[in-house]
Amino acid sequence: MPLTLANPGVEQLIKKVGGKAEIRQFLENLGIVQGGTITMISQLNGNVIVKVKESRIAISREMASKILV
Repeated sequence: MPLTLANPGVEQLIKKVGGKAEIRQFLENLGIVQGGTITMISQLNGNVIVKVKESRIAISREMASKILV
């Protein structure tokens, strides 16, 4: 399921990162890679705040929908 449908505060295993090569590379640079863990903190005004490796990152809802957990 896409990350946007996950329950906030629950750590999820990243099964796949989709999208164009540029989007996948951008997310990989942020530490969002297949096999890693991610926690959705909240969704506000089309943006999603996630926790990856003890860092909080804001990404667009569109990018978050490319992350399958």
